[in-house]
Amino acid sequence: MSGVLNLVSVGPGYEDLIVPRAIAALRDSDVIVAYELYLRWIAPHIEGKQIFSPPLTQERERAQLAIEHARNGARVALISSGDIGIYAMAALAYEEMREDDTYAVNLVPGVTSANACASLLGSPLSHDFATLSLSDLLCPWEWIEHRARHIAQADLACVMYNVQSASRQEGVYRVLQLMLESKAPGTLCGVVRNAYRPGQQVDIYRLDELPGLKFDMLTTIVVGNRFTARKRGQIFTPRGYNDWAQPEGAKTQQEDQLPDNAVWVFSGTSDGNALAADLAAASIGPVVVSAASDHGGEIARQDCPGVAIWSGRQGVEARRRVLNAKGARVLLDATHPYARNMSEQLMSLSQELGIPYLRFERPSEYAPHDGLSCASIEEAAARAVAQGQRIFLATGSKDLATFMQTPGAADKQWFVRQTAEPELIERALALGIPRERICAMQGPFSAEFNTALWRDWGIDCVVTKDSGGAGGYRAKVQAAKALGIPLLVVARPQLDYPALVANAADVLRELTPGPTTA
Repeated sequence: MSGVLNLVSVGPGYEDLIVPRAIAALRDSDVIVAYELYLRWIAPHIEGKQIFSPPLTQERERAQLAIEHARNGARVALISSGDIGIYAMAALAYEEMREDDTYAVNLVPGVTSANACASLLGSPLSHDFATLSLSDLLCPWEWIEHRARHIAQADLACVMYNVQSASRQEGVYRVLQLMLESKAPGTLCGVVRNAYRPGQQVDIYRLDELPGLKFDMLTTIVVGNRFTARKRGQIFTPRGYNDWAQPEGAKTQQEDQLPDNAVWVFSGTSDGNALAADLAAASIGPVVVSAASDHGGEIARQDCPGVAIWSGRQGVEARRRVLNAKGARVLLDATHPYARNMSEQLMSLSQELGIPYLRFERPSEYAPHDGLSCASIEEAAARAVAQGQRIFLATGSKDLATFMQTPGAADKQWFVRQTAEPELIERALALGIPRERICAMQGPFSAEFNTALWRDWGIDCVVTKDSGGAGGYRAKVQAAKALGIPLLVVARPQLDYPALVANAADVLRELTPGPTTA
């Protein structure tokens, strides 16, 4: 007798969200294969049946067990929560099947986590959307980042699965930063925990508020698009039946005050601000400084008198709109030497909008006798664990999780220095850095300060970046040498810039047309 393999979806957790066809398949099956938690939801429908429940980490074994019984002629139900065909057991079952198998296969759809969470928030997925799992167990992290970047650039609504686990803390914050590079900071989002289960929590936030939160594997994040709006305490995304004009308020008063035909300096550093001030003093025409945060905008106003400032977290859509509307003369990329994604975005906008691009970058100050050069953060983390016990990170907050998740890191004592933004401090605490080992200050710092701090903390290894003079690099080298402790230097990312300049004079030469001959 030929068997039957029912691939059954049992929804998010409550019986009233299990579709009738799933209940019929359960009652029609002789053998049930499921993770033990799911048995609670379907208990009334599986009484008297043969039940197998391998633990959570044995997904492939569950699929193999179900197929084995189906091959032997049994009517089997393999169970998944949500929809078994979405991030679930169906794919494993198909991988384990053979072309010459004769048992019948029935896949019963169900209410997915995306559907369930969206329904609790309102209707945020009413237009095009994507789902993205942040688990890198079965997918390389580079692929996850690549997909996240394109989802954000397309301004799709997005549902994030497998958001955060005890061993995978930082990935979600990396993805949120990628979203903020292209999506508006005010994009409405939902955070849902334990959808349709005991302990259910549903909250609505702006996208730029999410990096300050903590999550777990029971959390799903729903990110809207530029049209997602609030209504009666919930959020919804219009279908687009009316028009595709920018939502009201998308264009800010700050944008109205920006000059036309200006040199746009994208600055994330003190020398970038100094460059903008030099250009304004050279009377080459209007200059705009774009700062990535309101704090950066305040500093730019102090450093660059007479220069227009555009500050705050802006996505690629806002940059595209304002650069085009204001007829930008040139894009001058003076962002941090390690802000690779921002530089790539500006180069892409330059090509798309036909605006000349110049990369201004502080010269490298690294010399072989300074310390050991590391090609990547991952290499620096591994070497730090191998060399030090009390390790000081002067690399900023972005890559902190890489160090914490390196094998052997738990046996070390980590000390960090970063800016005093509350969400960054909270993230460091969430990664296990004690409060007394966080130096929350704005640099750069003198050699004397570094020497005193590292001596008092008993530091025996320092990790930094090749940040140049404006980043206080030489002061860190001097302090490490004074204390006789190893310095690990993360090398700068290598990009193929179309034009590279190192000082204001070079910029002025590029901006000033030379004499023409008859």
